[in-house]
Amino acid sequence: MLELRGVTVRFDSTRAVDGVDLDVPVGGVLAVLGPSGSGKSTLLRAVAGLEELAAGSVRYDGRDLARVPPHRRGFALMFQDGQLFPHQSVAGNVGYALRLRRTPARAVRARVAELLALVGLPGFEDRSTSGLSGGERQRVALARALAVDPRLLLLDEPLSALDRGLRERLARDLREILLAAGTTAVLVTHDHEEAFTVADRLALMRGGRLVQSGSLEEVWRSPLDAEAARFLGYATVLDHEAARRVLAAAGEPSSGGAERRVALRRSALRVVPGGPLRGRVRSARTTPDAVRLRVDVDGVGEVDAVAAPDEPVPPSGREVTLTVDLSRAARLGADRTRRPH
Repeated sequence: MLELRGVTVRFDSTRAVDGVDLDVPVGGVLAVLGPSGSGKSTLLRAVAGLEELAAGSVRYDGRDLARVPPHRRGFALMFQDGQLFPHQSVAGNVGYALRLRRTPARAVRARVAELLALVGLPGFEDRSTSGLSGGERQRVALARALAVDPRLLLLDEPLSALDRGLRERLARDLREILLAAGTTAVLVTHDHEEAFTVADRLALMRGGRLVQSGSLEEVWRSPLDAEAARFLGYATVLDHEAARRVLAAAGEPSSGGAERRVALRRSALRVVPGGPLRGRVRSARTTPDAVRLRVDVDGVGEVDAVAAPDEPVPPSGREVTLTVDLSRAARLGADRTRRPH
């Protein structure tokens, strides 16, 4: 597996990556998630051998890679823009590394056809890369990265340049492609939805440091703190009495200080007749899947809530009752946090 121990990268006096420990098992897909400037792309480049380590080690299958140049690590790196060769056809791009290895032409053609089918572009061999859409270009770049069966695929924001709808579709396809190929991968992204779609493990970085890691379920259910929760897509973090009221309404009274912090998704509170929480509507808007509200809830404050799309939109000032969906909530606190590993 890939093992990072105390990985540190400095740019002059700045620690861009500071003492990161991570493991990625063979066949696993790890998403490194964080805002711009968190050090996630620098970490990826350090794994690839493109950034010198100030401290720590990168090992693969137990071998320290400190003296192994990037082109001999058996890794493939894919960037957000794909970086295709404009003067070569799709087949020329996908088969480039195979030709460098003096692979026989017939074997190259067979492997290119296999990979284009895998990424959903069968029959694209003779196409010019200049006429491809953004999504098609990224699929070609992925096929090229997979051509030589890398033992580790490093993906640096591969979908960030695409529009939202296409990014969501390609994220699902990317997950299926990696599973079908059995490829071990590390994905760097700032998009939590993309991370949850593609990966099976998650590492959250902030300020060059690894602040939390674990399975998707572990990190999702137990964010380290309010900042982590908001970056993971939770809309509101409640403390103390407000958190206690929400937990009690869900049938889970809090008993300790660490449990008195609750993060809520925008759909965690739902308007229902006779719900345990009461509040007054401040605003409402209709979307295709729900009526989205801002409700001033007694003892909690103003929070997001939803109502069924086929229900009448409650006017501002209307009193409503709400229930709590704990599958859309997470508890924060040191005793519920997984230590980065």
